[in-house]
Amino acid sequence: MQTTQVDYFPIIMQLLLAVGFVAGTIFVSNFLGPKRHSMNKDKNWECGVESIGNARIPFSVKYFLVAILFVLFDVEVIFMYPWAVNFKAMGAEGLIKMSIFMLLLVVGFFYVIKKKGLEWE
Repeated sequence: MQTTQVDYFPIIMQLLLAVGFVAGTIFVSNFLGPKRHSMNKDKNWECGVESIGNARIPFSVKYFLVAILFVLFDVEVIFMYPWAVNFKAMGAEGLIKMSIFMLLLVVGFFYVIKKKGLEWE
């Protein structure tokens, strides 16, 4: 199948429209938004509680590890939905491929459990 530059025109137009909308929204909101500053408005607040101390305190990497593992396993579950919808159409070949996929998922899950990646200290 041959593609030409004209085939990419809708993609380029959508990209330009999206970038233009974002840039235009930021530009217009800068001029239309209120510009009243005061000591109370310029204070840093976190969930309604006044910030005290340095914001750059170190915290455990486990937080990021659990978040990344959640996203990883969540995205893998997303791949199961198309398979479930097309289960009959894919036949035995689809079943074998999904079995391999699930086996790798379970092996990865047991590896994470063995390394105690989901345990809080």
